[in-house]
Amino acid sequence: MPTTPTRPQRPNIVFIVADDLGYADLGCYGGRDAAFGAVSPEIDRLAKNGLKLTQGYSNSPVCSPTRFALMTARYQYRLRGAAEEPIRTNTRGNAELGLPPAHPTLPSLLRDAGYRTALMGKWHLGYPPHFGPLMSGYEEFFGPMSGGVDYFTHCGANGQHDLWLGEEEKRQEGYLTDLITERSMDFIDRMAAAAKEGTPFFLSVHYTAPHWPWETRDDEALSRELVENQQAIYHLHGGSVESYRRMIHHMDEGIGRIMRTLQQHGLDEDTLVVFTSDNGGERFSDNWPLVGGKMDLTEGGIRVPWIAHWPRGIAPGTVSRQTCMTMDWSATMLDLGGATAHAGYPLDGLSLVPLLRDADSLNDRPLFWRMNHRGQRAMREGDWKYLRVDGVDYLFNLMNDERERANLAPVQPKRLTTMIAAWEAWNASMPPIPGDATVSLCYTATDMPQR
Repeated sequence: MPTTPTRPQRPNIVFIVADDLGYADLGCYGGRDAAFGAVSPEIDRLAKNGLKLTQGYSNSPVCSPTRFALMTARYQYRLRGAAEEPIRTNTRGNAELGLPPAHPTLPSLLRDAGYRTALMGKWHLGYPPHFGPLMSGYEEFFGPMSGGVDYFTHCGANGQHDLWLGEEEKRQEGYLTDLITERSMDFIDRMAAAAKEGTPFFLSVHYTAPHWPWETRDDEALSRELVENQQAIYHLHGGSVESYRRMIHHMDEGIGRIMRTLQQHGLDEDTLVVFTSDNGGERFSDNWPLVGGKMDLTEGGIRVPWIAHWPRGIAPGTVSRQTCMTMDWSATMLDLGGATAHAGYPLDGLSLVPLLRDADSLNDRPLFWRMNHRGQRAMREGDWKYLRVDGVDYLFNLMNDERERANLAPVQPKRLTTMIAAWEAWNASMPPIPGDATVSLCYTATDMPQR
């Protein structure tokens, strides 16, 4: 086991989040090469030279609920907006469905601890004038407010333009993945001198890739076709595995450019770079060996890549089976940044700093999920997982059965009863799902266990 470096200095932090990326879409998680070659060489290099988790989860199998957890380091169920699965474009102007500006957040707490903060990319936590990144701790913002936009027109699901710079709409030509990369590089360029003098930065890079529409850099004509056919971003008839992999590769190239920018400024050694996805994969994703995908509480909907790279603080070539959720990484960043949680908003996330220092350090605690969609619920404890879908209870031993095929509920009734009781007790500690909470019909479940 390599010796883990130690570094008392607070690191710069770059938090990279992909959108709808499958568990095995990356080479470092077993993904296959595309016709053009390796899909994710830059991300694979981060994993090789840092920490890769094989049992990491998102807080939800759909985007905006996970982002509530990312921003607050708390279970998203505590906030009304997160009950939407997900927040939709027709809620513009709604004063309830979003991240309340008064709520402490990962960027606001780091900002108050002396960090410079920026979000380049997707927000999806409510619309102006009631909500927005600059109201929740980010000092700079460039990207879309909604869940998904066309990569060339930058219009959302309702056909309305949705690209912003700060609190103003920004019309700018270009492929969105590249624009997010370039804005991220520019922020690092401007923050570098101060970072070297002791003022660290926190940069969220929230790509929309590889979320549909299935458009690569070469598909601007396809973008125009969607507009002409009034399909907005609903690319229901199109796409391919190859175009999907190319979209991931474009994002991967951008991450490589961001890393080289850090290196050019001599900041790569002192910067924690974390990469993940907001939920499991979609139509063209590779989730092997997991089943299910976006909108599912099966493993394919919530188990996602988690990679951390920090030469001063993480030994290279580290692989861990530590279970964790999105909110744990937010708590970790707050811990490393010397930020203190607000007394009125205690964190549900658990700092993983001990794991960064010692790959053999494991902290096992139960993890919980619930979804309005199909009445789903799930709990992970050790190797065991409890799952309910459409009123049917399942029990799986994930160490032996990652594909969730062998339902052990009939042969382990006591364990099932115990886990159901634990889930019910946890659920009772959370606000109930509001009766008017909605599930977006444009998201479809895949390969769920059947009766």
